[in-house]
Amino acid sequence: MFKEISSVISFLTVIPSKNSELEVVAKNMYLFPIAGALIGLVIGGAGYGLSLFLQPLITGLILTGALAIITGIHHTDALCDFADGIMAKGTKEKKLKAMRDPAVGSAGVMTVVLYAAGMILAISMVKGFALFEAILLSELMAKLSMVIQANRGLSAWEGLSSPFTQSMKNPKKLVVAGALAIIPTVILGGMTGIFVVISCIGLSFLLLAIAKRSFGGISGDVFGASNELVRLASLLIFASV
Repeated sequence: MFKEISSVISFLTVIPSKNSELEVVAKNMYLFPIAGALIGLVIGGAGYGLSLFLQPLITGLILTGALAIITGIHHTDALCDFADGIMAKGTKEKKLKAMRDPAVGSAGVMTVVLYAAGMILAISMVKGFALFEAILLSELMAKLSMVIQANRGLSAWEGLSSPFTQSMKNPKKLVVAGALAIIPTVILGGMTGIFVVISCIGLSFLLLAIAKRSFGGISGDVFGASNELVRLASLLIFASV
């Protein structure tokens, strides 16, 4: 089990591993919330300490940057591509072409700017142990969103997402991933945690529906964008409720 967990952690972060083959990671995608827990513990722990003596906006800026760095900025890049694809006019083929274009368009730039601003503001509104808890649980929900989409969706083309959508059709894996993410969120977050779970699962299905309508299915960019948007939504809820 340690090898499987290390492969998932390596895939989702900049932490190296000898077991990061795509097939191995896809087979163990249901362990994504464990990687989310590690990210949440590291960044949330740092946030807990920084929020005690730094100005809130500075803390928000540092932690937003830290999250991007520890995850290799891959999901942020995916959010750019997803936004470009969604905003492209025309057929599914044209939208797919826009999403797969390595150049970042204006929609991608604007989306990432708004995303970063939202992250900084959400983090700045919470401090101390509440910030640690919010970051930890938001990471759990962000990783669960990708598992849900792999279980319920189909790949738009044969690519990065294909092994994940093929290996995650087993409902038992979805149950395990749900338990790893939802139980801690409800126990630690209370009523707010329940609201976060409901909202973020709903957002995951909404993004899945948008991807199916726009591209004919999901891709690695859809996974990454969902991770970022569900994390942001969770943090905003924790900051607001």
